[in-house]
Amino acid sequence: MRREAVIFGAGNIGRGFIGQLFCESGYRVTFVDIDRDLIAALNDQGSYRLETVFNDTVSTAEIGPVKAVQGTDEDAVASALAAASVGATAVGAGALKYIARPLAAGITARAQQAAPPLNMIICENLKGAAAVTQKLVAEHLRPEAEAYFRNGIGFVDTVIGRMVPMPTPEMRRKDPTLIRVEPYKELPVDRSAFVGDIPEIAAMSAEDDFSLFTARKLYVHNCGHALLAYAGYLRGYHFGYEALADEELRQFLLSGLGESLGGIVHSYGADPAWLQDHVRDLVARFANKALGDTVFRLGRDPVRKLSSGDRLAAPAVLASETGSVPRHLAWGIAAALHFDPPDDPSAKQLQTMIQDTGPAAALEAVSGIDANSNLSKAVASAYQLISRERTSLPSA
Repeated sequence: MRREAVIFGAGNIGRGFIGQLFCESGYRVTFVDIDRDLIAALNDQGSYRLETVFNDTVSTAEIGPVKAVQGTDEDAVASALAAASVGATAVGAGALKYIARPLAAGITARAQQAAPPLNMIICENLKGAAAVTQKLVAEHLRPEAEAYFRNGIGFVDTVIGRMVPMPTPEMRRKDPTLIRVEPYKELPVDRSAFVGDIPEIAAMSAEDDFSLFTARKLYVHNCGHALLAYAGYLRGYHFGYEALADEELRQFLLSGLGESLGGIVHSYGADPAWLQDHVRDLVARFANKALGDTVFRLGRDPVRKLSSGDRLAAPAVLASETGSVPRHLAWGIAAALHFDPPDDPSAKQLQTMIQDTGPAAALEAVSGIDANSNLSKAVASAYQLISRERTSLPSA
């Protein structure tokens, strides 16, 4: 008899990763979503199609059994959660506030049944996402469920490494459930956050030193995407793999990631060889043409991506603590300050800040990097160089 699982969000990561892992682990998955066409298709088919692609290689699998409920149907959501053995969120950090109330209703239903513990794996691209989700849910919780909430619900952080591009309109017309993914399949999670037994999930590994895996994801994977995007944008590339094929840009990327790795090794005591292996794997994955990942998608929302603790400012500050200024990361930050596609509201906001206060003050406002620091001065120097010669890159 299959166990039950609930996933909030039937989008890229919900279908493209977590749904696959749960189904492969013997669960029947109930998706909670607001896309009516997708909900109808999932319920009609009872499964969805997943294409794993790497350049010219494609393999197809039917993932199931699955069903879906409307996220605004609080009773249906609560009923699904009450019967679940494991759960997950994959809605996007900005949408967590919208699922907090139905999630609280489901927890209340479990409390009334004196149900076993339930662990929610929080699959959001947000540092400390589990704590954020827990706090949001607590605001909607009924008093009689508070003890169960404290003792019977685990909010578990993870880092999502699989790259899953948005389905194209053509894919949606062909099959609303179709999702395309890369082969990468690892799900490290925070062991300390589980309540009760840790469920056995395919490709999931419970890690004791989880902060290191968070740093690796943010300061290597996300940092690499940002460096590729902002340098690629300045050189006029459309796809990330096109930018990566530019040998000078590729060397810039590797140099920037080398600086980031130095900071991680210095601060976390990580194994340099382990990190270097991860970089080699990432660069090969970035070259996957079949994903069609665009420079715009990788670079959009520069205000968030330049913020303190995120993929550029944080590794640059960390690398600075080794005693030298990370000039490639500084150049990447300067390139981000030049990111100005007209259809990105965040980029427009950043450009307005730069026009009003200058690049150093704008950078300090969004990233917390002191305008008088050596790092900020390195960014300012790179910013001026890019202003004069848009396609310039620092030497290796």
